[in-house]
Amino acid sequence: MPLISSSGLAVISTLVFISAVMHLRAEYFGPKRNVYLFKPLTMLLIILIAARAKNPVSEFYRDAIVAGLVCSLAGDIFLMLPRERFIAGLVSFLLAHLCYIAAFIFEGAHTFGLLYGIPFLIYGAVMLRVLLPGLGSMRAPVVVYTMAIILMAWSALSRWMQTGQEGSALAFTGALLFVISDSVLAVNRFRRRFSSAQLYIMSTYFMAQWLIALST
Repeated sequence: MPLISSSGLAVISTLVFISAVMHLRAEYFGPKRNVYLFKPLTMLLIILIAARAKNPVSEFYRDAIVAGLVCSLAGDIFLMLPRERFIAGLVSFLLAHLCYIAAFIFEGAHTFGLLYGIPFLIYGAVMLRVLLPGLGSMRAPVVVYTMAIILMAWSALSRWMQTGQEGSALAFTGALLFVISDSVLAVNRFRRRFSSAQLYIMSTYFMAQWLIALST
């Protein structure tokens, strides 16, 4: 398969947008089978952007990002099964964040700026304080996952601050949107459900993954 040209990137990005919209439409208006079609299709298109990137930052960075996207796809599938596999999905996304952390550390963020991490650490502590009363047996897995996604966003910001590259800015913006998406998901699942949750969760999630893929 050839590498993606600028025009090809625009076409695939447009298909990502259309597929994401079709997924959200299916979430709210059905049919349910379209959720099973368009959710993984959106991620497969995003994976294609990263896997066939022209002039990647490095082979390691590209491969680590692709691995993270594939783990995310697995997580998506676990979470949308008729009998949801939440722990399996959580583990899949945990592995995705570890892949992203490896990419950001080895391609720029050789040190973690303490000042960059303070806002994320405070945010993580506040989120856990809000969520803990409703976690029950999920307390330990959610705490570990929260630490991982905070570290992922922290490493993305450190990399951007140290390199100043456009790709680093895209990756950090994607990481930030990922934190927002997971925060809404956690509040909706463990504190209070609200009807517009899927709109916020999936729109920020797909945008996050698309930006991270573009950062290759």
